Amino acid sequence: MKTDLTDTTASKINKALVKGRRAIGTPAVGMVLTLVIVTDEENAYDALKAANDASREHPSRTLVVIKRVSRSPRDRTQSRLDAEVRVGADAGTGETVVLRLYGEVADHAQSVVLPLLLPDAPVVVWWPVDAPLDPAGDPLGALAQRRVTDTYSSEQPVRELTARAGTYKPGDTDLSWTRITPWRSMLAAALDQVSVEVKAVEVEGEEYNPSCELLAMWLADRLDVPVRRSLSSGPGLTAVRMETSHGPITLDRADGSLATLSIDGQPDRAVALKRRETAELIAEELRRLDPDDTYASALRFGVHRLNVSNGHADTVEKPKEPEEPEQPVAASLETSPDVEAASDVEGAPEGPSAKGEPADGEAPAQAPAPEAAKPPALKPVPSGLSGKAAK
Repeated sequence: MKTDLTDTTASKINKALVKGRRAIGTPAVGMVLTLVIVTDEENAYDALKAANDASREHPSRTLVVIKRVSRSPRDRTQSRLDAEVRVGADAGTGETVVLRLYGEVADHAQSVVLPLLLPDAPVVVWWPVDAPLDPAGDPLGALAQRRVTDTYSSEQPVRELTARAGTYKPGDTDLSWTRITPWRSMLAAALDQVSVEVKAVEVEGEEYNPSCELLAMWLADRLDVPVRRSLSSGPGLTAVRMETSHGPITLDRADGSLATLSIDGQPDRAVALKRRETAELIAEELRRLDPDDTYASALRFGVHRLNVSNGHADTVEKPKEPEEPEQPVAASLETSPDVEAASDVEGAPEGPSAKGEPADGEAPAQAPAPEAAKPPALKPVPSGLSGKAAK
């Protein structure tokens, strides 16, 4: 049953809900929570469809808040609230109210939503797109016990993850984190089967996929090991490889549905890791309304710490190679760019004399010796400098 209300109020919407319940023969309210969806007109259909499918597991009152943009200055000065009330088969197993806000009332959506909340029931706010960087500080987010965002829909997902880490409040969560729940379960189960020490991890997936970054941060936070992020063509997460003290452990999913778990010394096993729909993700988030401490710990680990740990692992190995040939003149490591530049010009012998080496007559004979010793130090640098030295 659908009821359209134009230029209405929250009181008239409540009356339409009661009238609709009586018309379909269910006057009692059997819903467990209020789900508030804040979206635009373009994404409202998909979000509402996912919420209706999730309501079969969690009967709820769904309030869809759509802030309409007025076209003319005159329309912007006129506030109006239009509503579409759906009860019965058109609203899944709960009730649905689509609210379209015009004019100044769009800036005060919380005053429209507050009278429509179910009494003594938890409130969940979901932003499918254009979520605020501080969900708890948003007027609508302040009404909720749980605030759900989706970093995957943003233009710069990795940068937004960093911003959300700074504004996190208990009750915040993200569908990008929900997408990796099967991966986290399989990896934890794989480590429970064998007693090993994890030394390093590699997470492979699409570029700019926040789920890959969150999984890498979770592994780095829990295992306290270096985690390397590599790219693939997808879809989504494709593989996790763990280097352990007793051989590699690999969870590889190339097609987006079926994965292969490989543990050294055991036969390979096929496991189901299907990419889930949005309705399944929302249903999972509605199963628990308490703060997700694991998500908070992984989010606060930070993407920048992943980059630092990988960069540190690279820089630790590089100084060891040039230390042996150039250890007697350690000061020359700080000015190695100048020495490299001097090796390409005719004035290269002036470099040692400028540093005050006490060999005036032997300078021409000693100049080729450092040049011959320099190429081994330049071998680990894949920038083409070794080609210059060979010339």
